[in-house]
Amino acid sequence: MILNLPNLLALLRIAIAPAMLLFLVNRDFFDMHSSWLDYFAALLFVIASVTDFFDGYIARSWNQITTLGKILDPLADKMLMLAGFLGLMILDRASAWAVFLIFTREFFITGIRVVAISEGRDVSASFLGKLKTVFQMIAIGFLIMDWRGEEFFYLGDILLWFCVFLTIYSGYEYIRDYMKK
Repeated sequence: MILNLPNLLALLRIAIAPAMLLFLVNRDFFDMHSSWLDYFAALLFVIASVTDFFDGYIARSWNQITTLGKILDPLADKMLMLAGFLGLMILDRASAWAVFLIFTREFFITGIRVVAISEGRDVSASFLGKLKTVFQMIAIGFLIMDWRGEEFFYLGDILLWFCVFLTIYSGYEYIRDYMKK
């Protein structure tokens, strides 16, 4: 097991996920206004999101890609997204259906990735898969901060449903490409 910098950053993301969830759902545990809990959850989420960018960048540019990293990075992403979307669903800021659809795809594709790794296949994320993760992060950020646009729409909801579309479509592409190889 190689604990290089990219893998340590992925482990940091894994540790941040439950802390962020704590701020989102255990509001009675803290003696402060709920908006401050949103700020702390958002700060942790931003830190974790930045580590997601840097662990991949460092791994590629410093030639530190490892099998452990290929497993830890998507696991850390899923844990962070699960903490965010689950917390937001509990706060009634994210649709249970959207969260269900996103995680059904995530679990299914993770299963395919495990099989692909065991067969020695490339499991790199596609451009659309990376774009999906970026939009999920943006949507979670808007939903945590509960930022609303005009009276008639909620930008966080629009972003969330756009993420559902990207998530399902990128899952389709992943399955299609897996079946071709």
